[in-house]
Amino acid sequence: MPCIDRGRVRAALAGVGLIAGCSSAPPPAPITAVPGAASTAGDAAASVRLPPPGPVHNWAEVRLQAAQRLVAANPNGSYTGEVIEPLLGIPVLEIELNADGSVRGIVFLRHAQEAKDTSQLAADAVRRAAPFGDVSRLPKPWRFTETFLFNHERKFKPRTLDP
Repeated sequence: MPCIDRGRVRAALAGVGLIAGCSSAPPPAPITAVPGAASTAGDAAASVRLPPPGPVHNWAEVRLQAAQRLVAANPNGSYTGEVIEPLLGIPVLEIELNADGSVRGIVFLRHAQEAKDTSQLAADAVRRAAPFGDVSRLPKPWRFTETFLFNHERKFKPRTLDP
């Protein structure tokens, strides 16, 4: 059995934004939806009105706030509990932002092998959760990656929120 060099694995994951960097500022507070703003409870794409995004000071904060907004904006299509394997799909998206935190573009870095529809579910979830905060003072390029961990109910958990 081949030996895995954990340092190289961490470096590779950091290269695609899967490991958050250190932050001197406190993490953003969890995002909650505005009460009474959800549409039909059974709809995975229920429309939820989110509060404006908070200020972000670095890319780790952008990723954390984005992950929190993804869950808050998609209450019927996401989960926050323990990740149970095997997962249905694990798409990885690179989200490019405009200066105001709105989505400029989405690139699929990895599609799910079996449940190919989960890539589109993830992209739709990103668009519902935007904007992600003013990034105009952060270094360019204004983009980050998120890995979506889909369970067999086709609900996702952002990898950023998985300890």
